[in-house]
Amino acid sequence: MRAVQFSEFSGIDALKLVEVADPEPKAAEVVVKVTAAGLNFFDTLVLRDRYQFTPRLPASPGGEIAGVVEALGAEVKDLAVGQRVMAHVGGGGCQERLAVKAERVIPIPDGVSDDVAAGISITYGTAMHGFKDRANLQPGESVAVLGAAGGAGLAAVEIAKLMGARVIAVASSEEKIALAARYGADEGIDYRTCDLKETLKERTAPNGLDVVYDCVGGDAAELSLRALGWKGRLLVIGFASGDIPRIPLNLVLLKGCDILGVFWTAFVDREPEAHRANTLQILNWCQQGRLQPHIHGSFPLSETADALRIIQERKASGKVIVHPQE
Repeated sequence: MRAVQFSEFSGIDALKLVEVADPEPKAAEVVVKVTAAGLNFFDTLVLRDRYQFTPRLPASPGGEIAGVVEALGAEVKDLAVGQRVMAHVGGGGCQERLAVKAERVIPIPDGVSDDVAAGISITYGTAMHGFKDRANLQPGESVAVLGAAGGAGLAAVEIAKLMGARVIAVASSEEKIALAARYGADEGIDYRTCDLKETLKERTAPNGLDVVYDCVGGDAAELSLRALGWKGRLLVIGFASGDIPRIPLNLVLLKGCDILGVFWTAFVDREPEAHRANTLQILNWCQQGRLQPHIHGSFPLSETADALRIIQERKASGKVIVHPQE
């Protein structure tokens, strides 16, 4: 079968389209014929060995997949050959077939496309975990989403709005703000043309901002934290800017606020039942049409490198999907 792999940590240029052996399922695994694989910003970091985890080489990008079950391990009883499924796999999705632990596989409901199913595990799962499990977001609270037009940001906009929040999209252009508005943002801020701290304070006066969803890091993190009200929450999602901020802890003291890490990957491993419940809720919202994930573009397997460059160059709005069967 075909796979896109890298054998050294030298960035996107290390990716090669190769032929590898078809996988065989272990007792508690299934083999999935991968029809769609979701790409994320962390894939670009893994390729340079700048992520929290270092994969064993050779490795393949693509941390989430959708497809069809082709083979069952001897111990698998609750799945069937031919069933449409999705899974968070961490990596390895950019290949035609993949062996996956059966406990990670979730059936795709009718009415949800493979592209959507392949693109919700990580970004929407992170947003759901962040707002529901970490911030305890309440209806009527204000949420600022930093990097609101990217894949992670748009997911956060949609989830926060569904949970009843007032959503402020923070992005780098009016076009990106307009996209976030189409997916539920109540208003937007172009951080390049204003003082972000003062603008957030003005928009949320007199009580201040309730929650910041920070996918970006850098200077925006502290500026947004300074706009938090009493008992506000800063959700630390990631550092797409490449700069990990250093926050003055006196601000946390004076505001009585919380800085909450949202490490979704660890949550999946440590609390698998809670993760599964969150994913089923997201799928249900997709099936009902209440969530409509934005697909920036889809690419054949041979163009995986081009797809990742769009993400690395900050040109992606919404999800980027690879089709391994093309």
